[in-house]
Amino acid sequence: MTAIEALAPGHVALVTGAASGIGLAAARAFSRQGLKLVLVDRDAAALEQAAGDLGESGAEVLIRPLDVADRAALEALRDEVMGRFGAVHVVMNNAGIQPGSAVFSPWEDWQRILAVNLWGVIHGCQVFAPAMIEAGQPGLIINTGSKQGITTPPGDPAYNVSKTAVKTFTEALQHELRGREGSRISAHLLIPGFVFTGLTARGRTEKPAGAWTPEQTVAFMLERLEQGDFYILCPDADTPRELDEKRMAWAMGDIIENRPPLSRWHPDHAEAFKAYVSRET
Repeated sequence: MTAIEALAPGHVALVTGAASGIGLAAARAFSRQGLKLVLVDRDAAALEQAAGDLGESGAEVLIRPLDVADRAALEALRDEVMGRFGAVHVVMNNAGIQPGSAVFSPWEDWQRILAVNLWGVIHGCQVFAPAMIEAGQPGLIINTGSKQGITTPPGDPAYNVSKTAVKTFTEALQHELRGREGSRISAHLLIPGFVFTGLTARGRTEKPAGAWTPEQTVAFMLERLEQGDFYILCPDADTPRELDEKRMAWAMGDIIENRPPLSRWHPDHAEAFKAYVSRET
């Protein structure tokens, strides 16, 4: 099964966090390929605007403003979508928040971040994947992770924990899907680079030179899906893949070499990390 089979005209794509950023760019790309769209976001006004823009281009669009942390709402949406379209071929669990956090932030802050970023992904997969498998048609599940879920830099631990867990869950999901008889569904982990979205703008109105646009990120995602990649590790204008690989390898090396956690930012290991990065591969 290839991504091309799932992304066929007339098929149905559901995207969460679809009112802006990567989610909206993905919806536009799926629309251009002739897919019907189910768009989910908490921001009802932005969702209406997105649907209007996509509808003008001829796409068939169903929008539902809801919170992906609400499993019952997603279950009701599944029943509605299956009743209306008969199948779902692409599920992109993209909704995420990053309000900032600290290790000792209030419990409520941690709970909210994990409810959206992690449980929203788990809900989306558990609610829609069984119906997709049962339908016996080609399908894709794309979960949006983060490089912060792999290198776990200091400064926003709740977000890092949520995205680390999304990586682990998506790996387990793909292992389950590839071993399940009759399944024509594959799961993929989107790992964006620095993308200029509402989540990363932080008051800026102009895209930083080092950032990619959501459209560049989605174009790269589609290219790598066609190649069958599970880990869709996106570069950006500042960070080539080689540097990402070195950062990730160093993070794993903390365990193998018994270094302190997050040694990349530890004063006793900072120079060693710089030397490692500058070394020719």
